[in-house]
Amino acid sequence: RRAAVSSFGISGTNAHVIIEQAPDETTDDTVAPEVRAAHEADVVPWVLSGRTGEALPAQAARLAEHVSGHPELNPVDVRWSLAGTRSALEHRAVVVRRDPQELLASTSAVTAGGENPGATVTQDGVVLTFAGQGCQWVRMGRALLEPSAE
Repeated sequence: RRAAVSSFGISGTNAHVIIEQAPDETTDDTVAPEVRAAHEADVVPWVLSGRTGEALPAQAARLAEHVSGHPELNPVDVRWSLAGTRSALEHRAVVVRRDPQELLASTSAVTAGGENPGATVTQDGVVLTFAGQGCQWVRMGRALLEPSAE
């Protein structure tokens, strides 16, 4: 189905929008395995979170134990479950790897509190800088951010 809407403003602003129904979604049962494999990510991030600093390693330990006990789990499906069905709590870690065994090793590093190049734990927040109507010079956003870093 398709619909069109036109709007003609008094000041001369005119707009015309055509909206079409989205195509039907296919289920995983109808997609060939080789097509599904082509759409799966090469690098898989697992996002972990916990309410306290002690809860985060405990959550990582539970995840590692569960995934170790279920080797048939697809790392991409685990990624979706962690990112899409769990709350983002105050303490977070991200494990990024290609191989399921490397994901487990990095998750175990979060559990032990050790250093691992595939695991990142940080307390930094998200910062957004908007320059207004576009940047007039290179690194304008950085120049706006520096005076208000704290």
